[in-house]
Amino acid sequence: MKVAVVGATGMVGTVMLKVLEERNLPITELIPVASEKSAGKKLMYKGKEFTVVTLQDAVNMQPDIALFSAGGTTSLEWAPKFAEVGTTVIDNSSAWRMDVDKKLVVPEINGDVLTKDDKIIANPNCSTIQLVMALAPLHTKYKMKRLVISTYQSVSGTGVKAVQQLDNEEAGIDGEMAYHYKIGRNAIPQCDVFLENGYTKEEMKLVKEPKKILRDDSFSVTATAVRIPTAGGHSEAVNVQFHNDFDIADVRKILSETPGVVVQDDLANNIYPMPITANDKDEVFVGRIRRDESQENTLNLWIVADNLRKGAATNTVQIAEYLIANNLV
Repeated sequence: MKVAVVGATGMVGTVMLKVLEERNLPITELIPVASEKSAGKKLMYKGKEFTVVTLQDAVNMQPDIALFSAGGTTSLEWAPKFAEVGTTVIDNSSAWRMDVDKKLVVPEINGDVLTKDDKIIANPNCSTIQLVMALAPLHTKYKMKRLVISTYQSVSGTGVKAVQQLDNEEAGIDGEMAYHYKIGRNAIPQCDVFLENGYTKEEMKLVKEPKKILRDDSFSVTATAVRIPTAGGHSEAVNVQFHNDFDIADVRKILSETPGVVVQDDLANNIYPMPITANDKDEVFVGRIRRDESQENTLNLWIVADNLRKGAATNTVQIAEYLIANNLV
């Protein structure tokens, strides 16, 4: 099993290598891939040193699977080139997510859509993944009518430059700015660029992607995405109205029995999900589970996950695991 990691030297690529090592994927040959300027660099995997190669070199090596985390422009240009030589590409950018011919996959929810013919598979947005992990089992039981989502997203979702900005601000250093404004002691109501409708790209991903993953466009979604000065981990305040009424005890039971979801909701002991405790974990944490008393059949949830792991690297690796386990590669 030859596996290429495209964008191996980047923030998500580094976590991908860590997750691959932890989950012990049956890799016989690892191919770390990055831009021309990073070619020749060395990195460690399972105690061995590997040399970073260029995209063209990696295509020539014809890997079985290529895990992409190198941005949308690179994915649009290079994913088809890998696919042409028989490689199955799992792409972490937004390039292919809403393409009608490409599958958008969270393995626990809709891995069954995958076939051997899927040579470019899209990994959903980080905020979408943690959202649908918690909501999918509730949607099955109670049928969602409307979702109102407010996100509180860490600077790591923007990338290395944003993490450095926060570090610089905390250290009192003037440095390069990833955002228009200071992020320390601040909250910026803009994740990604603004669109003509006044929403950001990030907000519209949250509107569109859940419907594709859940294979249901009958529910409505509105979202506000905010950047906050946390180093890692995204949080979401979610208000969900169902067609059918629910019992809070049943909601807790359903969530606690959902693989990959952990309920943290012990108010007497001040236990609820937080980015600091979700750090470096693969689970999606759900708490503050309570009925919305202003509207019938409506629930409030607080959902937190490590955006670099389940929100990106881990979900990508899990798709690869699903493909291998089901003989699709």
